[in-house]
Amino acid sequence: MCELALAEKQPDWVIAEISSYQIESSPSVAPRIGIWTTFTPDHLSRHKTLENYYNIKAQLLKNSQLQIINGDDPYLREKGLDSWPEACWTSVKGEGELLGDRALGAYIENGWVIFQNDKILPADSLRMVGEHNLQNLLMAVAAACLAGIDKSAIARAIAKFPGVPHRLEHICTWEGIDFINDSKATNYDAAQVGLASVSAPAILIAGGEAKEGDDRAWIETIKAKAAAVLLIGDAAELFADRLKQANYHAWEIVETMERAVPRAAELGKQNHAKVVLLSPACASFDRYQNFEQRGDNFRELCLELLT
Repeated sequence: MCELALAEKQPDWVIAEISSYQIESSPSVAPRIGIWTTFTPDHLSRHKTLENYYNIKAQLLKNSQLQIINGDDPYLREKGLDSWPEACWTSVKGEGELLGDRALGAYIENGWVIFQNDKILPADSLRMVGEHNLQNLLMAVAAACLAGIDKSAIARAIAKFPGVPHRLEHICTWEGIDFINDSKATNYDAAQVGLASVSAPAILIAGGEAKEGDDRAWIETIKAKAAAVLLIGDAAELFADRLKQANYHAWEIVETMERAVPRAAELGKQNHAKVVLLSPACASFDRYQNFEQRGDNFRELCLELLT
């Protein structure tokens, strides 16, 4: 952002992901379009309460001329449509489920992405798995439409979009098993979504520097979909204890990514797994500089050992 401020020629648009820390320290930032993608417990060591965290993020939306909010997020939905009467709410469940007779709204109906009652593109144009990615698709389409981009250009861009590194990124297929990098999943909620999005049975690689949060939904998804869990990093013992408490015993502490990848391949063959998934549910700072470096390490090991 500092480089943009100093640029000789200012861009027409800036697309920026702004953290709660940045919002808190920049109360005058006022976007043309503000997008609220999801809301789950995170950064509570700094913000202390969920309500504080919510209010900080809400400030950015209040400063925005136009607002787009994920209506499929349980917490945002619980706050209610009346809290944001002018917002463009989105839902993968169809207009009738959430939006009623509101004029604004982006939703999926009969396989089509609809914005303000106008068909934009088939929902299956997006080559990324998971309902959460359909939610992301809706918010991106809504933003593009509000920015005045032609719907044919939107459809072309979505059809050509290959996906994002470290976010359910397909690395390779070995012996019929897909190896997927979801290193961006740095908390329980994100990791639960990642695991829920892939085919079962899966071999899960998890661990790192643990965060505060509610792990119950994540553990239930592990019990439903994971044939085995390989634990790495500082959180390995903690996660092993939590899995034992939940009566799930198909876990191993392997400590490092270098041990996790070949062991995951071995267990994948034994269990006829469809997927090996790195979705850590942790920060990366115990062993890596950031989640990108962790995901890059996983990718390099997969390509070196399995291709």
